[in-house]
Amino acid sequence: MKEELIRDFNERFGNKPAEEVLAFFLKEYKGRIAFASSLGVEDQVLTHMIRHIAPDTKIFTLDTGRMFQETYDLIDRTNSRYKMKMEIYFPAAKKVERMVNEKGMNLFYESVENRKHCCFIRKIEPLHRALEGMDMWITGLRKEQSITRNHNQMVELDENNHGRIKLNPLIHWTEDQVWDFIQKHKIPYNPLHDQGFPSIGCLPCTRAVQPGEDVRAGRWWWEQPEHKECGLHQR
Repeated sequence: MKEELIRDFNERFGNKPAEEVLAFFLKEYKGRIAFASSLGVEDQVLTHMIRHIAPDTKIFTLDTGRMFQETYDLIDRTNSRYKMKMEIYFPAAKKVERMVNEKGMNLFYESVENRKHCCFIRKIEPLHRALEGMDMWITGLRKEQSITRNHNQMVELDENNHGRIKLNPLIHWTEDQVWDFIQKHKIPYNPLHDQGFPSIGCLPCTRAVQPGEDVRAGRWWWEQPEHKECGLHQR
């Protein structure tokens, strides 16, 4: 039944403008839809749209405890610009303590298994808490971002997240479209983007990229491209 709904939604909205898509789903799922922002430029675009379309929509972010100071500063700037208070979810302290004491502070460099375990504790579990009571969540995914996202659609069934529906309003946007929107509306963004960081996550797992490199090349750079997902958007 839900698969049919997803198919119908994609046939209806698959190529519609992001604002039109958001306007429909923010009204249709009012009180049951939330936006998970990672503070990237795509997410800043969506925050701008959502605050103008349905300002009472839940907007949250996940603080892993290993973020860049620039990201924390951007939270404050975003809250100030849009007169809002972004909800912040943290990992369970006891689980972080146990993981670090057992596997080390920088366990993620040792294996993909360790890195995914760290992402699970610091991101996946807090996400599940943040989405309690929600039927749909919004993300800033774009097909251009990485090879792991080439097949994502506008509307998807998130089988890894209790069968919730996932909405990706910017799925077909290009990087140029994102930046044009940012500049046109003077939307605050992370200054690290101007220093060669197209994708920004945790500080120890993010580095600047060289001209011509994939936009996700600076995330978990010691791993193969097909592994570069934290689990939030695992297919």
